[in-house]
Parts: sequence; C-alpha cells; structure tokens
Amino acid sequence: MSTVKDAIAAHGGTLINRLASPQQKQDFLSKADSLPRVTLDLRAASDLVMIAIGGFSPLTGFMAQADYDPVVTDMRLASGLPWSVPVTLSVSEAVAEPLTIGRLVRLDDETGRFIGVLELSEKYTYDKKKEAVNVYRTDEDKHPGVKVVYDQGPINLAGDVWLLERDAHPLFPDYQIDPADSRQLFRDRGWQTIVGFQTRNPIHRAHEYIQKCALETVDGLFLHPLVGATKSDDIPADVRMRCYEIMMEHYFPQDRVILAINPSAMRYAGPREAIFHALIRKNYGCTHFIVGRDHAGVGDYYGTYDAQAIFNEFDPGELGITPMKFEHAFYCTRTGTMATTKTSPSKPEERIHLSGTKVRALLREGKMPPPEFSRPEVAKELARAMQTA
Repeated sequence: MSTVKDAIAAHGGTLINRLASPQQKQDFLSKADSLPRVTLDLRAASDLVMIAIGGFSPLTGFMAQADYDPVVTDMRLASGLPWSVPVTLSVSEAVAEPLTIGRLVRLDDETGRFIGVLELSEKYTYDKKKEAVNVYRTDEDKHPGVKVVYDQGPINLAGDVWLLERDAHPLFPDYQIDPADSRQLFRDRGWQTIVGFQTRNPIHRAHEYIQKCALETVDGLFLHPLVGATKSDDIPADVRMRCYEIMMEHYFPQDRVILAINPSAMRYAGPREAIFHALIRKNYGCTHFIVGRDHAGVGDYYGTYDAQAIFNEFDPGELGITPMKFEHAFYCTRTGTMATTKTSPSKPEERIHLSGTKVRALLREGKMPPPEFSRPEVAKELARAMQTA
C-alpha cells in the first residue's frame, strides 16, 4: 500500500463516514417495521449517499437550523466553515407532526426500499422565498432549483444519518469511486496536485481544451461528471458517460486521468453551486477545480463569469481548494485551434461558438455537430442516442 499522504484534507479536516457497520445495519433492520417512515425523493436519496460516503464532509446528516440559516444568508455553517448550498430533508406537516425528537426515523427511497436512518434532532420551518433569492438569486419558479424548493414540504427534519448499505451504481458500477477510494487512487499514483472537472453535459471540444490546459499544470485530472438527478431535457447520464469513455479511449492519457461518477443531484444554483462543487471535489481529494463559463447555470439567471467571481468572496486559502478559472473557449478559424480571447488574435467572426442547446437542436434535426465542436466519435454517439431516444 502507498505511504504517500493525501494531497489535501477533507473539508473541515475529517472525511466523514456514515455507512452503517454490519452490527448497526442488523440493529436497524431488526427495528425496521416499528420505525416511522419518511420517503426520500431522488435528490434527498442522493444527498443521503453523499453525506454517508463523505462527499459532503463535514456534514454528518441533514442540516439543523443553526447551520441552515447562516448557509442561506452568508454561505457558512454555524462553525464559520464555508458552505454555500443547504442540504435539507423537507417534508409536509402531516409527515413531520408524528415524528419524535431523539427517535430514529426510517428513510425509504421512492420504491419503498429501506435505505437509511435519521436520528431526528430537530424539526423547523423555513422561508422558501428567502432560500430561493439567496441561493438561486431569483424567486421565479421557472428556475428548476427554485421550483424544487417551492414544491417541497415546509418542515425541515434535521439529524445525523446512516446509510444502510453502499449499493453499486445500477448503470456505472465500474466508475463508482467514492472519496476514500479516489484519495487512495491519487496516493497510489503519487499525485499531489489533482484538478477536478464537473459537468452535467456531454464533453465537447471546449471542455477538452480547458481540461488539457489544466492538466498541463497538475499531476492528474479527475473527470467527475454528475449522474444524479438533472432536468428532464438534459442529455441522459448514460449517453454522457459513453462520450467520456470514448474520450478516455482515444484522446486522453489514461495514466494521468481518472474517470468517475459524481452521484449528487444538480441544484442549478450557478455561483453558489460552483462553490458547492469545489468543496465536493476537495472531499474527493482534488487540490484544484475547473470553473468555466456559466458554471452550474441555467437560462439567463447568472452572468457569464459570476461563478468565478464568487470565489473572491472568500479569503485566500479559506476554501482549501484552488479554482482554475477559464474563459469561454471557441474554435478559432484563423489559427485552426481551440482558444479563448486570452490566446487568440481572431475577430468575433472568426470564432465558432456552439452551446449544448444548439448541439441538441442540430441532433434533433438529424445533423451532425461540426468537428470544430465535437470529436467525430462523440458526435456519432450523440447522434445515435438522439435518434433512438
């Protein structure tokens, strides 16, 4: 086993583990039929997993009001530690009313399967509009993240959690690399500087360009596409993962890149979620994090580089992970390469910008994305997926 130390500590100093021990699991199962039940939606279920595996360190459960309030207003936990997005379990009054503080609550997934336990420490109400305006910078329910807040229950349940069992991912078991495992992989490879990359979209040439620019300056690249709950019109996770597999096979140095899944759900919180994503990658062992154009954005709710500017609201070193900020990349017809305004002498008419929205429109029309936007093997896979959808 490698004796190399971790390149970076988990957020808060300790990587959290809330996986039930065999004895705990047996005890919980013996009480299963007598415990009150709460059903988790897809986002809450993925939050439970992320807490349990340490992806949300230092959280050990769903947030109490003492943490929730300063996170919403000031992007900090009660301890003062930076944290930008609430992680809460919201239920209806009818569900909350019979639950007893200090008692265990059985947590089921949407199929009714017993997946975890909550030790209920608090029940509290919260201001949905205040959360929306502070976290998402809008109170419009057309924003998908705001709609989730408005649709969820008015009572938050707080307390430590345990995940009964860490199941293999049904679609991507080979890429399920939890924080303790990714840290071990980094140690085994001797990596001391690791840059993480977040996306919910298929990889395109602009992504590849900024990933490889970043890789020039660090020991390794951690490709970490999100596979939790996303908007219904986002490209499905299995298609996105196949695109990354193609890139790994043909276009990346495999000894310097690790592909793994991020099981958390999208919030579409733009700047706030950029901080959230960075802290998650810190927990996975990354020392650096790529922040590009409109990170975690949706619609026109955020400025192009708001997700980069928000990092300036924290003192240097306070987050414990270094953001790598990249401008909007494009294909430069003058130089015949990918570039940004920092590296290209081109005029605007010599730049090919294609968004994920435009590419989806091309594919629906039966047209292939141009090679300036997508590697041909990836374009073929996207076209095949769109045609069979």
